[in-house]
Amino acid sequence: MKLYTYFRSSAAYRVRIALNLKGLKYDAVPVHLLRGGGEQLQANYVKMNPSGLVPTFQDDFITLTQSMAILEYLEDEYPEVPLMPKDSAGRARVRELAQIVGCDIHPVNNLRVLRYLVNELGLSEEVKTQWYRHWIVGGLDVLEKHLARDPSAGPLCHGYLPTIADCFLVPQVFNAQRNGVDIAAYPNIARINAACVEIPAFVAAHPSNQPDAE
Repeated sequence: MKLYTYFRSSAAYRVRIALNLKGLKYDAVPVHLLRGGGEQLQANYVKMNPSGLVPTFQDDFITLTQSMAILEYLEDEYPEVPLMPKDSAGRARVRELAQIVGCDIHPVNNLRVLRYLVNELGLSEEVKTQWYRHWIVGGLDVLEKHLARDPSAGPLCHGYLPTIADCFLVPQVFNAQRNGVDIAAYPNIARINAACVEIPAFVAAHPSNQPDAE
């Protein structure tokens, strides 16, 4: 298995967590998103991943370029350590929580969006940061309300064991904190994140523990 990754990429961070939770060995291939205008935009990488994004996952059978698709593939191929509940309602809930992060929060704060705001629209760094925090705060508000109202939320997003929802939540919290967002206003998110970051698989996946960390 190969994972083309960047240490601070939220999407790559999700996949690293899942691989670690399942105990799967992989080769990490760093792709620097800033160096030389972005290694992810070089022709040889775009040929493999037309989106010009990370992560890209490869094994002997498939190349996948979207984090949710990669996590679902790993779940199907390596079910021994499950990251989804057995019941359909639980699985739907876990997907819902993950997609709040993956569809509503992360895309509008992706590096290519932030670059477009500055380079093409001429917005200042201050305004760019306001943009980032606006969407983070709004998204975390929604996520917090979902976690607060659902009785199936336990010590983690869904009960007592890590799921795909936790794989999405923790990287988003990392990015929020890195950009000055105080998660103390979100007690359920803060509680779940604090529990997750003590789990060895999450520790190993942390950006500071990657071979390309700067």
